[in-house]
Amino acid sequence: MLKDLALVLLLGLAAKHLATLLGFPGLIGMMLAGIILRQTNLVSTTFLSLSKDLRLMALIVILLRAGLGLDKKLLKKAGLNALLMSFIPCIFEGLTITLIGPYLLPISPIEAGLLGFILAAVSPAVVVPAMVKLQENGFVCDKGIPTLILAGASVDDVFAITTFSIILNIYLGNQINLAKSSLSLLSNLGLGVLIGLGIGYIIDKLFASSLKKLRSTEKLIILLGIAFLLTELAQIVPFASLLSIMIIGFIIQLKNPLRADNLTYKLDRIWVLASILLFFLVGAELPLITALKTGIWGVLTIAIGLIGRSLGVFLALSNSHLNPKEKLFCALAYIPKATVQAAMGALPLTYGVTNGDIILSVAVLSILLTAPLGAYLIEKSTPKLLNSKQTTSTLIETSSKKIN
Repeated sequence: MLKDLALVLLLGLAAKHLATLLGFPGLIGMMLAGIILRQTNLVSTTFLSLSKDLRLMALIVILLRAGLGLDKKLLKKAGLNALLMSFIPCIFEGLTITLIGPYLLPISPIEAGLLGFILAAVSPAVVVPAMVKLQENGFVCDKGIPTLILAGASVDDVFAITTFSIILNIYLGNQINLAKSSLSLLSNLGLGVLIGLGIGYIIDKLFASSLKKLRSTEKLIILLGIAFLLTELAQIVPFASLLSIMIIGFIIQLKNPLRADNLTYKLDRIWVLASILLFFLVGAELPLITALKTGIWGVLTIAIGLIGRSLGVFLALSNSHLNPKEKLFCALAYIPKATVQAAMGALPLTYGVTNGDIILSVAVLSILLTAPLGAYLIEKSTPKLLNSKQTTSTLIETSSKKIN
């Protein structure tokens, strides 16, 4: 196990810096390292069996970090546009693939629906770190583009997964009450918000009173422990746990910005390790032979779906204060797939869907194509499509922060 972890960390870090030197985002190098190491069987299956939990832990770290960086004024300014970004692009992509899927792939319309809403989920694993980096660099923070995308992406996945579940139940012949399913979606989101708000306020009170003397590192351990427990609780009582985690971070930032800065500093250090595990293991989990099964038709399906998604982004932002370049950036930021597709791609096959292998193939292919492409486009288009405007917080040197 220690040998496996050493290989992952050392090769992942080396691949990250090599990709950066070549002008690509570091995650591309880490994913490729994972793919190569898996193909050479240098990493044991015992270690890979922990992949799901390790990737979830890394995702929790960056979502908590994102919540700590949310700005109340910018979130309020994003308002309706953030809400529209949480479901309109998802619907457009899912329905586009549902309509064109049967013509490009040997699948039925309902199977195309399953594929459509697996692919329709944006990847928080790729998008959230990119938006956090934008916030740190101060790009158009006055317009709140990172906040807008973070808020929209946090709900997008819940919407896609719920819609997929409805279609899967219809396929399996289970009776579906659409009104009840819609209510379930809203309750998951609502409960996620309420739990996040409640725990966030409780944690803030504890950190300000009985736990006041604890160091920031110890406070962070408590915060991460609670976040991990929330993801387990969500398996028993369905609610949007990842949304709750982001909201907890936001409440801490809202109530005590200095404390949020201290926790952010600590999380940034952890993210260096967590990012290697996350993207390396995403690469290691990808079955290359399966991904190549659908060939050019799979690529075409993904591409047309992304066009539909981009149209959905422009529609969601049609009444916003953003200019055309900034809207294009938002569309590019919504390209990456990884987390949901890796988790759900094999579900249709598991449940006996006739062409489940084709659905899995396209899901894996979408990760291979869009995760690196999306990350690359976000990084390279930022200086061309966005205006840099440093905020006061981004001008404060990290070394001057109070670290308890």
